[in-house]
Amino acid sequence: MALATATRTGRPSARFVLLRGLDDRGLAFFTNYTSRKGVELSGNPRAAAILYWQALGVQVRVEGRVTKLSAEDSDRYFASRPRQARLAAAASNQSRAIRDRSVLLARYRVLARRYARREVPRPAHWGGYRLKPDAIEFWRSRPYRLHDRVRYVRAAQGWKAVRLAP
Repeated sequence: MALATATRTGRPSARFVLLRGLDDRGLAFFTNYTSRKGVELSGNPRAAAILYWQALGVQVRVEGRVTKLSAEDSDRYFASRPRQARLAAAASNQSRAIRDRSVLLARYRVLARRYARREVPRPAHWGGYRLKPDAIEFWRSRPYRLHDRVRYVRAAQGWKAVRLAP
């Protein structure tokens, strides 16, 4: 999914992340807390996400508040990742400038040797977030740009639906 965050002053940024959970509590994703998106979410805990299925002609937009997942949830997901992905998460100072790729690869090799015979622990700087929707918009492609759009906004009692012009 594409995830958009913004700084405290409103400067936006967007990137793709892996949607790793979807339930009635919201959308879950995982990252480095000190990455650009992590820092932005720390200062401005609101985000928007877009999921798009071109073959189906369907798009879903989500807006809402973002909170960190529990350490237990982050540990559980981290342990389910391939070993190489766990080492990479520990090795990378995500979003920080490095001299060249060799710096990252050297750090990865050091950690691979350190944890050669044991589990790679989840770094304290890495974990999950949940985007709890307060607005969801469904878009469906239709001929001649007469698309269907319905926006749901969280209300005191459930959700309020509003049909939007394409």
